[in-house]
Order: sequence, then C-alpha cells, then structure tokens
Amino acid sequence: MTTKHPGQRLREAMQQGVVHAPGAFNALVARAVTQAGFHALYVSGGATANVAGFPDIGLLTMTEVCRTIREIADASGLPVIADADTGYGEVESCVRTVVAYERAGAAALHLEDQVFPKRCGHLDGKDLIPLEDMAAKVQAMAKHRLSKHFMIIARTDARHVSGFEDAVKRANAYRAAGADAIFPEGLQSEQEFADFAKASPGPLLANMTEFGKTPDITVQRFGELGYSIVIHPLSMMRVAMGSVTRGLAQLKRDGTARGLLDQMQTRKELYELLAYTPGSEWHFPKG
Repeated sequence: MTTKHPGQRLREAMQQGVVHAPGAFNALVARAVTQAGFHALYVSGGATANVAGFPDIGLLTMTEVCRTIREIADASGLPVIADADTGYGEVESCVRTVVAYERAGAAALHLEDQVFPKRCGHLDGKDLIPLEDMAAKVQAMAKHRLSKHFMIIARTDARHVSGFEDAVKRANAYRAAGADAIFPEGLQSEQEFADFAKASPGPLLANMTEFGKTPDITVQRFGELGYSIVIHPLSMMRVAMGSVTRGLAQLKRDGTARGLLDQMQTRKELYELLAYTPGSEWHFPKG
C-alpha cells in the first residue's frame, strides 16, 4: 500500500467541509491535537519563534522551522499547514523552502508578501514587496514543489498597508501565479471576509487569532462566508503560557505545587498521550 501525500489528505478534507487547524507549538501539543479529534493542524512561525525565546520578526532559520515541522508531523500523523514567513529570501530561497518543507512532512505552506524583516500580521507598520516579486515567488514554489498535492497558500498583508482593493488585486494575481489558496491577513469584519471571498473566488484561509484586528468568528461562520481552512495559530500557546505564568506565581508564593494539582495533566494522562505503558516495549507513534 502507498501512503497518501499529506497535501492530498488536506485537499480531501477541504472537500468535506471547513478544515479547522489549531496551532501546535511542539510535538506533544500536536499529539493532543490529534487526540482531540482535529483533522489538520498549523505550525505558526510566530509560535515557533516565541517558544525559542524570540519575537515574530523572522529570526529563525528554515532549518530550525523544518525540524519543528518534522517533529509535529511525525507526532500527530495529521496534515500540517506550515508558516514559511517570506520564504527565507528571494526566489531561489523560496525554491529551497518549498522542497525542504515538503520533505519535512508538511502538507502545505503559506508565503507572505511582506518586506523582510516581517512583522506579525496584526501589527501596524508593515511594508509590502511589489506584487510582481511575490507572484514570482509563488510561481517558483508551484513549479518546484515535489508533488502536485503539496499546497501553496499565498498570504497578503495588503489590507492594512495599501487597502482592501489592493489585497484583492494581489490575491487574484497570486492565484494566477499558481497559488492553491489565498490567506487574506487582518480583515476586520464578517462583511470584509464575505466581500473578499466574492472578489477572489477559490480556496481561502482565515486566521482566527486573539487580540488582533479580526473579531471573534466561529469556524462554522467562516465556512458560511466561503472559507476552506480556519487556523487558530496561537490559542493553545496563549492558554499554556497563561497557566504557566500564574502557576509560577503561585509556586513562588506558596513554596509548593500542592494547590496546582487539579490544573495539571496527570502522569497517567501524559503516558496515554504518548502511547507509553511503563514496563512494555514502546513503539514510535504512527499518529
């Protein structure tokens, strides 16, 4: 038997309805995503940088991110949508990126049209590269991917730089260059998401991040608005770090973790997540 390419599995899932892909910032979280019943997950460049101790300004190398992709893809067994920031350079670097991400086990990547060093998509003060330069990157990635199933998702940050109409213009140019889906970053209302879907027909990805420019919209509603994939890139990292910082404050105050026990994952729950039974031979999890 041959194993389906993860990109093929992602495309098939999209045909069944909206694909909900929560962010996983390491392999253990990725296994929890699978255990929770999701059918895809997302590797955020911001989260990957944050857990390494850096802000989301493009400081990690492609090799570092590919290691995270490989660990998460192996641990979860799910199709992985991975953030490729600005492609780690110009067209030649983008060619290397698409091959490296696919070999690392990703099902899809998204590339953005910001000037390097990039900024979080929900911050002001961004700059864009020329439309033609981004289209050339997309075209090169589409041409040099190893499998036709691997998905190229083009992200445009134009909404808060050059306006909604330019975002649509860029999206349609990126589709023409070979993008399989478009990721319009930083839209500010349900109406904008609906208008964008009408103006740029085809597969679309919506970013439902907290504390940003986009209001809280459910996955179901995004589907009604015409979106094929919805990511929650940082939600679980924010939940985890909120608990960590509060837990550390309580530990410092009390000198014991006794008061935190009811908030903890138990040893039994951890071993179940890892498919590990003490005293028995452990096998590499297949997702």
